[in-house]
Amino acid sequence: MGLNKQLTVGQAVIKLLEQYGVDTLFGIPGVHTLDFCRGLNISQIKHVQARNEQGAGFMADGYARASGRPGVALVISGPGVTNALTAIGQAFADSIPVLLLSADAASNTLGKGWGVLHEVPCLTDTTKPLTALAATAMAPADVPELLAKAFAIFASERPRPVHIAIPIDILAMPVEEEWHAVNLPERPAASERNIKMACEMLSQASHPMICVGGGAAWAGIHIKQIAEKLGAPVIASTAGKGIVDDSHPLSLSAGTVRGEVQQYLKLADVVLAIGTELSEVDSFVETLEINGQVIRVDIDPRKMTDLYPADLALIADAEMAAEAINLGLHNPVPRQQSHAEVAELRKTIRSNLGNREARHCIALDVLREVLDDNTIVMTDICQLAYTGAFAFNVSAPRQWNYPAGYCTLGCGLPGAIGAKLALPDIPVICFAGDGGFMFTVQELVTAAELKLPIPIILWNNHALQQIKDDMLARDIEPVGVLGINPDFIALAKSCHCAAITVDSAESLTSAVKDAFNNDRPTLIEINENDSWLNA
Repeated sequence: MGLNKQLTVGQAVIKLLEQYGVDTLFGIPGVHTLDFCRGLNISQIKHVQARNEQGAGFMADGYARASGRPGVALVISGPGVTNALTAIGQAFADSIPVLLLSADAASNTLGKGWGVLHEVPCLTDTTKPLTALAATAMAPADVPELLAKAFAIFASERPRPVHIAIPIDILAMPVEEEWHAVNLPERPAASERNIKMACEMLSQASHPMICVGGGAAWAGIHIKQIAEKLGAPVIASTAGKGIVDDSHPLSLSAGTVRGEVQQYLKLADVVLAIGTELSEVDSFVETLEINGQVIRVDIDPRKMTDLYPADLALIADAEMAAEAINLGLHNPVPRQQSHAEVAELRKTIRSNLGNREARHCIALDVLREVLDDNTIVMTDICQLAYTGAFAFNVSAPRQWNYPAGYCTLGCGLPGAIGAKLALPDIPVICFAGDGGFMFTVQELVTAAELKLPIPIILWNNHALQQIKDDMLARDIEPVGVLGINPDFIALAKSCHCAAITVDSAESLTSAVKDAFNNDRPTLIEINENDSWLNA
């Protein structure tokens, strides 16, 4: 039985999204999205009202980042898209599957400069550099084709965001036939020849190491077994934390940021790099010194010839390739010294902490003790997260979410909202600094409205501290980094949240436990210079 003529394109889009498994949309309704809203009224999809489209984009990113399922933001044309674009940039940098679905001005006005409402000369041109696909539907029949392309990208390619714009006149048109979700393509597998070569190189290595990134999120069990068979230390990117449990005796966590680990990596004669760009944002050095041969496993063929050219390139899904390598390693002799070397490196890193890092670690150690093992941490861009990347242990992938790729302030709180809605039965906590928190502070209202029991750890150093530190390091008198803060406790309470300033390890423990049992978010303020944080 065909879909009937009563449905408009806007309504049919919502029904088709349901077929692709979408259960939540983030956005702010506007006059250009009314036909989408008509579809939501007859749908099981939950619409979450953000307080800014940037927040909606970050929520969609957080939803996808925590769950691996595509997140969807629904926004108006013009300012809705440009407000959301920062979050789309973050999803692009970190390979997160986000669908930005927007309206556009009427199709007969596009590109004509008539000054219509929310006009952008070519809306998808603004998003094209930060998406895998940016396209405008110029007829109803274009829509299911474009959505099929979007979900095919999410399923089988490097899962970068997609923007689909639908002009308001197209949104209101009737749909004559029923739209169906397509069967999505599978991810590529490596050839048997390349798997065999990888196994030979690893088996013959005298000092193998493994580098993992977010692209290997589902490959953890196989990577752990490869590491154990070879006696190979595992170094994660920030997105790769937890793929191998940070407490595993071969894990150096997200240690590429540490000079001690960078020096150690130089000793490897074969590096197996799985699902990682080996990016500058994970090490803060322009190029890591890798002296050994590099086996790269990545779904993106462009990674094979970048700063770290592959001696052996496996263009493949990380999970399938890791499983095949694991099965192909027949009784290699594991390197015995690696466990002791990793243990010594961990001790060295802890003994080399700066004063501020030591303060972070006191709080992070308390938080690690009080949090359940399965807690998802969504961080903003803040110094607490910089330290946590190597000093806060997580035991599984996607538990630590620090968007280092784009490194934009304001992502933490809305990202935590998205994560909690994606995985409602899993505890979610947010780490933020006082500067970044102010970028999207209005989303406290969204979290309170949804009654989400999210503890928000606000590390207050009363400055844009990292930039201040960088200025001082270069003999620059601080400029624009020391503005006044609001009363965060009063601000949070005015947004219908609970709030407390903690002044001891015991009060932090109590506050976090209470927050998870609350019916609303709880802002937990930690002042960096408090005496209880003295090392």
